[in-house]
Amino acid sequence: MRTIYPVFRYADARAAIDWLVTAFGFEVGSVTDGPDGSVTHAELTYGTGMIMVGQGKPAGGLPAADEWRVYVAVDDVDAHHARATAAGAEVVMPLTDQPYGSREYGARDLEGNVWSFGTYRP
Repeated sequence: MRTIYPVFRYADARAAIDWLVTAFGFEVGSVTDGPDGSVTHAELTYGTGMIMVGQGKPAGGLPAADEWRVYVAVDDVDAHHARATAAGAEVVMPLTDQPYGSREYGARDLEGNVWSFGTYRP
C-alpha cells in the first residue's frame, strides 16, 4: 500500500495533466473539476505509483517550483528520456549511470517542477 503521494500545483492543471501524460507516460486515474471548470484534484498513475495534481501554484513561504522534486522508477530510462525530450522537456541532468547501479536523468516540466527518472527501485 502506498504511503507517500507527491502533490503538484499548476497554474493550468488541465494543460499540465495533458503534458504529463504525453511527455512522461502517466495515465489519468481521476479528475475532479471545480465549479469554475478548474481542476481541483486529479490522480495520475505510473506503474504502481501515483501523484496528485491540482490548480494553483504554492504560495506563502513554500519552496519555489524548481525546489519540488519527485523520483519515478521506470523500466527503460533511455526510451523514457527520448519520449520526454521529444515532448519538449528541459533536461536538467543528462542520462547518467550512478555508482549505486541506477541509470537516471532529470527534467523540468512545463511549469518548472523538477522530476528525476531512473532504474533504481527503492
